[in-house]
Amino acid sequence: MKGISGPKLLVVHPASSAYNGVVSLSGATSPPPSSSARRRCLCLCLAAFLALLTTASLLTLFSTARAASQRVSPPPRHHHLATLAAAASRRDADATDAANGLPAYVFDALVQYAAAAGATTANATSPAAAASMSMPEEDVRAIASVLRRRAPCRLLVFGLGAETPLWRALNHGGRTVFLDENPFYVAHMEGVHVGLEAYDVSYATAVRDFGELLRDARDAVGGDCRPVQNLLFSDCRLAINDLPNRLYDVSWDVILVDGPSGFTEGSPGRMAAIFSAAVMAKTKGTETEVLVHDYQREVERTCAREFLCPENRVESTTTPSLGHFLVRGAAANQNAFCGATATKKAN
Repeated sequence: MKGISGPKLLVVHPASSAYNGVVSLSGATSPPPSSSARRRCLCLCLAAFLALLTTASLLTLFSTARAASQRVSPPPRHHHLATLAAAASRRDADATDAANGLPAYVFDALVQYAAAAGATTANATSPAAAASMSMPEEDVRAIASVLRRRAPCRLLVFGLGAETPLWRALNHGGRTVFLDENPFYVAHMEGVHVGLEAYDVSYATAVRDFGELLRDARDAVGGDCRPVQNLLFSDCRLAINDLPNRLYDVSWDVILVDGPSGFTEGSPGRMAAIFSAAVMAKTKGTETEVLVHDYQREVERTCAREFLCPENRVESTTTPSLGHFLVRGAAANQNAFCGATATKKAN
């Protein structure tokens, strides 16, 4: 019998517990898929998913790295120029601070602390204690008021002591030179305060000889002890002529006489320091402010009146222990320290 031509009919029925498959009308059956085939199919799908995920992750990483490299690209040229200009401006500001001295608030703070130290040691009763104590508060403030006006300037200080760092700091941007009779103390202070300019001085005077030295200076005022001269070559007994040569050529703006020591008869006394300060002011200076500390003592007071002159005394910044004198160059009178032609100055 010939087979049935035309469409064929497939009958699908649920598989029994004994057999799972598809039965055709011809009675043939197709085998069911095995469990190993299903596992292979699942593994292939999982592998494809992981490959897709890895590709997406790599694309994201590459795009992020590219964006980051674009963000950290070198700044434009105008930004670099602005940075250089700001640095130059800061250097100019530093130079301006040095040229104009300390900022006012720093100046005031230094004076305040130094004045407080002077107030706590103002009651010394012995020469040894007085030699090691700080300067009285009113004297510190009076000297600071002069430096506030004149700094940065050329400042010469006779004597090293507790205020040495203060005078150097208040004259920030200027030149400050210290002179002292003790070479060992000079070396010590130079080691403690790096950059300090200090020199030792040999004095040939003593307080016990004060009267004799003053008479000799008065007798030789027109000769060896004249007010205008080069101290380096002076034969006056009160002249200091063993300093470095270059110091005699400086036009000092402020001279502070706070040394050498003068508490005992054998001390050098400040006769030579006051005389030499007056000669420096009249010879090289145009307008020099000379301050004499321990002005209440006979040697300091008498020598200041003799060589710095009462008519040059500045009353507003003079205290019982500090004499302040404003000395002009001796263009009008080169043969006398004091005279009727001198003009009284006020601060």
